[in-house]
Amino acid sequence: MKRILVIDDEAIVRISCERTLVPEGYEVKSTGSGKEGIEFLEKETFNLVLLDLKMPDMDGIEVLNKINVAWPETKVIIITGYSTVDTAVQALRLGAYNFIEKPFTPDTLLNAVKEVFEQSNQDSSDSKRNSRNP
Repeated sequence: MKRILVIDDEAIVRISCERTLVPEGYEVKSTGSGKEGIEFLEKETFNLVLLDLKMPDMDGIEVLNKINVAWPETKVIIITGYSTVDTAVQALRLGAYNFIEKPFTPDTLLNAVKEVFEQSNQDSSDSKRNSRNP
């Protein structure tokens, strides 16, 4: 089962993500704090983090940087209501897999999450194939 961590200070976003993803077979945990999100990551393994950029305790870019250093195999999708082209480009340059603007529909979220895992499956298939054919 794929494990997803939602880090967003808006409770409605966390609840919406859980309501959308759990019925699709994903295990979802959530927190409203960037610092607490890092603590979750230190204790548990997650395949994907849905990360808000604007949070009161720790900026999402700071959280993204910490994830990239400590858990490089964990994919990150940025979710934010304060997007600009510059912000999106910065997040993608820093290693975010994708960028979703709030408000988003359940379908938008689900498609973005599925795309991450389909790409991850494709990448692992390619690396297995390449290791067998030097």
